[in-house]
Amino acid sequence: MELRAFLPGSVSGVSQSLCLLTVHAHPDDEASKGAGSVARYHAEGIHTVLVCCTGGEEGEILNPVLDTPEVRDRIGAVRREELDRAAEIIGYDEVVMLGYRDSGMAGSESNTNPGSFAAAPLEEAVERLVAIVRRTRPQVMVVYGDEQSAYPHPDHLRVHDIGVAAFRAAGDPDRYPGAGEAWQPHKLYYTVFSVARFREIHLKFEELGIESPFDEEWRRRWEGVPEDVASTAVDISAYADVRRQALLAHATQVDPNSRFWFGLPPEVMRTIHPHDDYRLALVKASDGSLVVPGTDGEVETDLFFGIPGFERAG
Repeated sequence: MELRAFLPGSVSGVSQSLCLLTVHAHPDDEASKGAGSVARYHAEGIHTVLVCCTGGEEGEILNPVLDTPEVRDRIGAVRREELDRAAEIIGYDEVVMLGYRDSGMAGSESNTNPGSFAAAPLEEAVERLVAIVRRTRPQVMVVYGDEQSAYPHPDHLRVHDIGVAAFRAAGDPDRYPGAGEAWQPHKLYYTVFSVARFREIHLKFEELGIESPFDEEWRRRWEGVPEDVASTAVDISAYADVRRQALLAHATQVDPNSRFWFGLPPEVMRTIHPHDDYRLALVKASDGSLVVPGTDGEVETDLFFGIPGFERAG
């Protein structure tokens, strides 16, 4: 689709399609990370693509109502159904499965399953992602960052590895020549784990006199997590409920009575940290090289900011 909309906040003066491609490890990660900003960009007419690297087969069933033999026997199919519902709620135009099995938590037997994401040859996984990038031609890619000490899941670590490698390789015609015509995205972002957001949520529980799910052990963990400084904060105030709705679509993975996700009323959650945070990791320079951007202290408000030929209206 060509973008020729001139609504406030939309992209104007565009003669080619804009595309945002996000890479996530499991069904439900797309709901908990950046759902509001994807919903916003979809509403503005930007083509949105989700790459889900695994089927989430090793995920625990956290909703006791659905912890039944029937669900456990077809958990892979159930998780795909949930992913499709969540993607529709968020506004993804396309969902692409990279084709690997969930690797499970670090040290588990499922790590060694030859079909798992963690066990897959790195070059094979990168080539699969490069083929998707070259077909969909995104200007912006979003993957996970290099600091994942708070949750070092093998599949999350692998998303970072293949995401960075695919971003670097996609524009090089000599790399993976069988994966389609070369295409270089302009910007690569990392999702940011915001300790500040969780602290704000915890303090709101205390302010309202509601028992917080973030006990002392949780708060000690926060102290040990390096603060990942955001370079970009996308306003999602108009889409603040999307995360909640998309998470609920993952009915096996998310208990609707969970205080962690749903302990505060929706009208309160809308007021807490109403933006998605990202860190700009790599950009395509004017000479075509890929560079690590400098930090001048300013925070972007748009993932598409600075892409040649594209500008915001309103």
